[in-house]
Amino acid sequence: MSRPALDPELSALLATIPLRSELSREVLPEIRPYSSMPVAAVLDGREVDHRELTIATPDNPRLPLSVFTPAQATGTAAPCVYWIHGGGMVMGDRFAQIDIPFDWLDAFGAIVVSVDYRLAPEFSGASLVEDCYHGLVWIAEHADELGIDPDRVIVAGTSAGGGLAAGTVLLARDRGGPAIAAQVLVCPMLDHRNNSASSRQYSGDPGVWTREMNEFGWRSVLGDTSDTDVSGYVSPARAEDVSGLPTTYIDVGTAEVFRDEDVAYASRIWAAGGQAELHVWAGGCHGFDAMYPKARLSEAARRTRTEWLGRVLGAVADTRLT
Repeated sequence: MSRPALDPELSALLATIPLRSELSREVLPEIRPYSSMPVAAVLDGREVDHRELTIATPDNPRLPLSVFTPAQATGTAAPCVYWIHGGGMVMGDRFAQIDIPFDWLDAFGAIVVSVDYRLAPEFSGASLVEDCYHGLVWIAEHADELGIDPDRVIVAGTSAGGGLAAGTVLLARDRGGPAIAAQVLVCPMLDHRNNSASSRQYSGDPGVWTREMNEFGWRSVLGDTSDTDVSGYVSPARAEDVSGLPTTYIDVGTAEVFRDEDVAYASRIWAAGGQAELHVWAGGCHGFDAMYPKARLSEAARRTRTEWLGRVLGAVADTRLT
């Protein structure tokens, strides 16, 4: 199939690294060590207090959370970004892509809490999204202790983490909380069916994340679960009802597998009467702004996302004045 062209700068950068077309259980142990970044590199030059916690959930006795608080805290309750990392649901850890929410720590003095949910294929089904949800519950229950403003909690994630963020927000809506001010879904992995036009366009050739890789990720989570039994919390594109969600930001590239399912999810939110802002970046490959944050397209995507979040946080403040 023909496909949208990559942004020239991104194309040149991708040409310098090895790319795969498929994943398997055999190669996964080799790749996992490279699926995160040393958190020290992101903290370098920032005045941030870093705290590591382990909490217990109903079915997971050891769920790690990392809490990053601006060292120059004002003493007033701060917004919180609850970060859910990417990695196809099969790799990555709580430090993966952490530089993305750190943009908001820098811009708004936000406290960043990142969750280390269990990974497939060792864990499957709803285990991953339940980890994410219960981490969010813990934050809400300890908001005063952490210095978090409970009216300004943002759930955000990229790729698999974006899909898990969407599932977490659906769970929070259906279970009566915690309250969420907004969700930020960066190139989210939303639909296990993997049958869109954009999915088929990015099949067969090596890439950042291909249709074949996506199939492996979903198969690792779902096993032999039949399509009709897949939960909308696990695969949010399957959610029957997307009304009543917090204001939503979705962005994605034109040159990637998730383009069409992400556009469809935004469209469903609008059709249900909700508010969503959608950006489809011409020439963007999957995860471009995480891989190459200094590329021109990445800088534009990050700047636009931060400006949107600033408006959301400002709207919360305006509501309090009325």
